[in-house]
Amino acid sequence: MSVFGSILNKIFHHGTPAAGAAPGGTAAGGTKTASNQPAGTSGATAGAGAGGQNVDVEAVLKGMEANAGQKLDWRNSIVDLMKLLNLDSSLSNRKELAKELHYTGNMEDSAGMNIWLHKQVMQKLAENGGKVPDSLKA
Repeated sequence: MSVFGSILNKIFHHGTPAAGAAPGGTAAGGTKTASNQPAGTSGATAGAGAGGQNVDVEAVLKGMEANAGQKLDWRNSIVDLMKLLNLDSSLSNRKELAKELHYTGNMEDSAGMNIWLHKQVMQKLAENGGKVPDSLKA
């Protein structure tokens, strides 16, 4: 599963059976999860919750933050967002995410890349059916 696919899965299927999907993107019964769509897809089906409702990304992340046991600045930091989602936040994994999202800047400028990644992830969550406040996309 792609890094962005993992982010989608963790947020959009938080608290549902798909949240326990195996690392390969399959649910326990061997069926593919919806987040296996390519990172660039914008169909609402990837982010639609039960009954076709959009997922409130901020509410899900706030709920996860309440159970995190540590202070994470997920609203501004891609590293903290990935930590909140229990994903590998290493530089190499962030570079992989940058490739998936077609980052054209200097990957050696990790601070600049991280800022761009956070904005792009929030924008892509919105494009994939997530309800994301403008304050998180800016």
